[in-house]
Amino acid sequence: MKVEIKHWHAVAQWRWDTGVSSEDANKDDDDEGDVCGICRVPYEGCCPACKVPGDDCPLIWGECSHVFHMHCLLKWIGTAASKQQCPMDRRPWVTAERKVGGSTGNAAESTGPTTTTVSGTNPAAGLPIAPPPVRATRPPPLGS
Repeated sequence: MKVEIKHWHAVAQWRWDTGVSSEDANKDDDDEGDVCGICRVPYEGCCPACKVPGDDCPLIWGECSHVFHMHCLLKWIGTAASKQQCPMDRRPWVTAERKVGGSTGNAAESTGPTTTTVSGTNPAAGLPIAPPPVRATRPPPLGS
């Protein structure tokens, strides 16, 4: 029996790597782990200042481990009421250097993803920004 595929449609989804696994996020009853603490929009969406989610609406991490849309945080920090503090725990805001991937060991010893330091910055504020989302790749053709 020979099967011929005439056409197919690929579907993909991306998520920001916020350090919380999708299983952990699904266990939360209050669903607090998946949304910006300022605008309450999911990280995969865009902040109220943006029209399209993705690289143009990046995330920013604090040393306190809280994550926000960069534009939401910059607007928050710009207000006098913020006192340059994290909106979630009121500790002084310090932007963290974000690490990507789950491994911190030697890449030669690890078979998992390697750790990469984000070097991008927001030129207006000099703050590190989130890495771009993982891009989906096309699977190999069937029968090869």
